Amino acid sequence: MSAHSDDESQQNFILAFVLGLIALVILFVIGIVLYTRGHAAGPTAAPAAAAAPATTLAVVTETVTVVIPDGASIRVVGGVVNFYFATASADLAPGAAEALAVVIKGIESGHKAVISGFHDTTGDAAINEALAKKRAEMVRDVLTGLGVPADKVDLQKPAVTAGSGNNAEARRVEVKLLD
Repeated sequence: MSAHSDDESQQNFILAFVLGLIALVILFVIGIVLYTRGHAAGPTAAPAAAAAPATTLAVVTETVTVVIPDGASIRVVGGVVNFYFATASADLAPGAAEALAVVIKGIESGHKAVISGFHDTTGDAAINEALAKKRAEMVRDVLTGLGVPADKVDLQKPAVTAGSGNNAEARRVEVKLLD
């Protein structure tokens, strides 16, 4: 009976070895596919962004609106860039890159960015005012992080920090380009 047991042991070992080898081959193939997809998307995305003409970002002739379901959005109207925020959040909306590019291009052409934060009228006024300041600082920090000189960005507290319009419109940071 011992010979039968040894044969069964060897068969189990060979079966486990073959299954392990098959699993490694499958994982290797999946890894190669994921690796090539990641590298195929990377190089094609970068030239497309680099190929966009920078001069079109400097001219603001129409209203651009990006609305995100949670309340964060961006709107460019008449040379003023408005960053709208979700309730109790200081996070910029996805898609803010185009609006930030408008501001950066304006600064590069000799303007100065004046940033003001506003809040809605719900909740505690002191907390809302601190959040409006934090939102304005977030926009300033992103701009300086993108290479805008700090002396070209001016943070100004508005006389009245409670924004106009409905609550979603009131929770905003305005960036004006001045000469």
